[in-house]
Amino acid sequence: MNAKVLLFALLGLPQAVWSQADTLGYGGPEGLDIYEELIEEDGGSVDPVIPRVAAGPVAWDVNDSLSFIPGYDMYCHWNTDVIFDRGNTARFVHDTLRLVLSQADCDHALPCEGKLNSPFGPRRGRMHYGIDLDLETGDTVRCAFAGMVRISKYNKSFGHVVVVRHQNGLETLYAHLSKRLVEPGQVVEAGDLLGLGGNTGRSYGSHLHFEVRFLDQPIDPLLVFDVDKGQLKASTLDIHKGVFASIAAAKAASSARRYHTVRPGDTLSAIARRNRTSVSALCRLNGIRSTSVLRVGQRVRVN
Repeated sequence: MNAKVLLFALLGLPQAVWSQADTLGYGGPEGLDIYEELIEEDGGSVDPVIPRVAAGPVAWDVNDSLSFIPGYDMYCHWNTDVIFDRGNTARFVHDTLRLVLSQADCDHALPCEGKLNSPFGPRRGRMHYGIDLDLETGDTVRCAFAGMVRISKYNKSFGHVVVVRHQNGLETLYAHLSKRLVEPGQVVEAGDLLGLGGNTGRSYGSHLHFEVRFLDQPIDPLLVFDVDKGQLKASTLDIHKGVFASIAAAKAASSARRYHTVRPGDTLSAIARRNRTSVSALCRLNGIRSTSVLRVGQRVRVN
């Protein structure tokens, strides 16, 4: 079932409307608004009357998206193909925006029970935009909050990945799964099964890469969850520019780092001498040993 037909099904529309939906354009250019789906392929616009089970015939309009798609008024799109719209990360203009995370003990869940393997922030010269939680392949991965599945696909970096958008505008990402058990447009509750843990994509060992984002901008999940206790830090989360300032600072620090590309005949001691540092410092910066074999073309961080 494609995402559009699933949407009509979730709205409770009869089979006849599903068939009509298959003749209408869906997807198309990145960022297409969901209410622009009802455009004939020949370019002529249509204004169909879509029967609702409870309310009777009403015209489809933008308000359907605003009420049905979580956070639609914030994002103004529902893209089931592109994981993050990185070009629009400057849209947050509020001084402080308080998001409600929880109103009851049953409306949130830590995605898995494993310990923290890797935190949010700079890691080996790159930004790590989520946290890594330990698990075994086949372990259950559950939804953090109620919402709607926006992404369920395979990605070369994230492997099998699911993204869920929540009513408060947050989106959560669950990556490196061995199996996905949900589809785009599916409504999910906190604690619902999204997939099984794994080691797919750019991953070294089974774990869950878990991200929290707001308007496509990453937020440290440890501001939301206490992983050791398996619970929320607080029932609300204040979003302000300072939440994202640490990312900008980390990127600036990362850009100031220098690297040496290994050439034939290079050794750690020679690289250390040329860069006025020590072998032990190079090992510490790069997570290697003094006896490690260097590969031609390998980048070695020197400061």
